[in-house]
Amino acid sequence: MNPDRWKVRLQPKLILGLVVMAMVLLLSLTLVVTTMYRRRMEEYFSKIAFDQASVAAEIIDGDAVRRYYETGKKDAYYHEIHEYLLMVKQKVGLKYFYVVVPEEDVMVYIWDSGVEGEEGVCDLLDEDAYYGGGHRLMHEAFAVDADRKILVTRNAEYGYLASAYVAILDSAGVPVALASVDISMEIINQQLLTFVAGAVLVSCLILIISAVAYYYYVRHIVIRPAVILHDAAGKLVKDEMDDLGNFTIDIHSGDEFEDLAQAFQYMTVELSEYIKNLTEVTAEKERIGAELDVAAQIQSSMLPCIFPAFPGKKEIDIYATMNPAKEVGGDFYDFFMVDDRHLAVVMADVSGKGVPAALFMVIGKTLIKDHTQPGKPLGEVFSDVNNLLCDSNSEGLFITAFEGVLDLETGEFFYVNAGHEVPYINRAGEGYQPYKVRPGFVLAGMEDMRYKEGSLTLQPGDRIFLYTDGVPEATNRENELYGNERLYRILNQNKDRTPKELLPEIKADVDLFVGEAPQFDDITMLCLEYKGKTECGI
Repeated sequence: MNPDRWKVRLQPKLILGLVVMAMVLLLSLTLVVTTMYRRRMEEYFSKIAFDQASVAAEIIDGDAVRRYYETGKKDAYYHEIHEYLLMVKQKVGLKYFYVVVPEEDVMVYIWDSGVEGEEGVCDLLDEDAYYGGGHRLMHEAFAVDADRKILVTRNAEYGYLASAYVAILDSAGVPVALASVDISMEIINQQLLTFVAGAVLVSCLILIISAVAYYYYVRHIVIRPAVILHDAAGKLVKDEMDDLGNFTIDIHSGDEFEDLAQAFQYMTVELSEYIKNLTEVTAEKERIGAELDVAAQIQSSMLPCIFPAFPGKKEIDIYATMNPAKEVGGDFYDFFMVDDRHLAVVMADVSGKGVPAALFMVIGKTLIKDHTQPGKPLGEVFSDVNNLLCDSNSEGLFITAFEGVLDLETGEFFYVNAGHEVPYINRAGEGYQPYKVRPGFVLAGMEDMRYKEGSLTLQPGDRIFLYTDGVPEATNRENELYGNERLYRILNQNKDRTPKELLPEIKADVDLFVGEAPQFDDITMLCLEYKGKTECGI
C-alpha cells in the first residue's frame, strides 16, 4: 500500500467527517431550539385563547343564550354581546371569536364576531360542520367540570390555529353553549423560518472553515468546541429550556466557534427575555383590559338603564343612552323621583376621558342626587355640589351639567344649567327648537359660585331632548364636526317619534356622519316626554 496515497485519502475523510459532524450538530441545535420555541409559543397563544374564552364564558348570560337558541330572536343584549366579542377580537388580535351550541353532527352559532358583510361570518342559528379534532374536544368541553380544552390545527382552509373552548353555564349551572376562540399562530412559522435561514448561513460558514482546516487544527480547534456545543444542546434538551436566562456556553477558541457560541448564547438569553417580557406585557394587558371591562360594566350599571323607567307613572315617557369613547367615560345622565310628584333629570359631562373622568363622574352623580331634595331650589343644589366638588378636585377636573325637576301634575319644569349644552324642546309635535337658557359656570371650577334657577311649563305632548357635546362635536375623518345644524335637522325629521325611537335615529345619523373615524368623545342623550296628569292622579 502506498503511504502517500493513504495520507492523501485520510485527510479528506477527516475533513468530510468534520463537515458531517458540524452539520449534525448545527441541525440538532436548530431542531431543538425550533421545537422548544414552537411548543412554548403554542402554549403562549393557547393561553391567550383560553383566557379570552374564559372571560367571555363568565360575562355572557347563559339563560339568554338558551333563549336565543330556542327562539332565534335577537334583542339589545344580543347586539351588546356581539359588539363586545368584536371589540375583543379586534383588540387582542383574534382570528375567530364565536359562541356555538355543539350538536351531534354540527355546531349551531349563537354569535360569530365580525362586521356586516364580512365573508364567512355566521348569523344566529346558522350551522357549520366540525373541523379537525373539534368534534371530540368541543363535546368534551361541553361539561360543567370540563378540563382545559385546547386544539392546535394546521390546514389549508383555516391556517395555523390555536382553538380554546369554555362552557357557558346558565343560572342553574348547566352548560348551554361554548365560548370559542381561534387565534392565528402563523407568526411562529415566520420567526422559525428567519431563525433557520440564519442557522443555515452560519452552518455554511463553519463548513467552509472546516473544509480548509488541517488535521491538528481540526482536532484541537474544531472538535473540542463542537463537543462543547453538543453538550450544551444536550443540556438544553434535558432542562427543557426552563432557565434560558442563565444558559451559558464556555468556549474561548478565538475563532468562529467562539463567535457561534456567543451568538447562540446571546440568542438564547434574548429569547428568554423576549418570552418573559412578552408574557408579562400580555398578562398585564389582559389584566388591565379585564379590569376596564368590569369598570365599564359597573359604570353602566350605575346609570338608569331599565325602560320603561316608571311603569306606574303614566304622565311621563323617558329614555336615555350613553356610549363612552373609551372603556369607561365621563358623561352621565340620571333621572329619579324626588318625591311622588316631582321627577328630576340630569345630563352632565366631566372634562377629560378614561378612568379619572369616570371616578369624578361617580362623585358628581352621587352628590347631585343626594342634594336634590323636595322643595330645595336647584340653584342652591348646584351651589352646594360645586363647593363639595371643589374640595375634592385635586386633578383640576370640572363638570358641565343640566338638571331639571318636572312637576307631574302641573307640567312646571324648574331647571339649572352649569355650562352645559342648551336643551331642545318640542312643543306638542310642532318641532324641536333650542331653548336658550343661561349657561352658568361649570361645577368644580371655582368655589362659592351662585347658580340661577329658571322655569318653564310643559304641556301634554311636549318633549325635552338633553345631550352632551359628544353629539355636535362628533368628528369624521376630514375633521368636520357633526354640528348643531345637523342635530336640529335630524331631530325635526323624527319629531313625532317617541323618546325610545328618537335616540337610536340620532345615534345612527351620528355614526353615518363619522364613518370609520374613531369616536372622539362620549355620546350621551336623554329624551323626556310629558303626557300630562292622568285622571286617577299620581
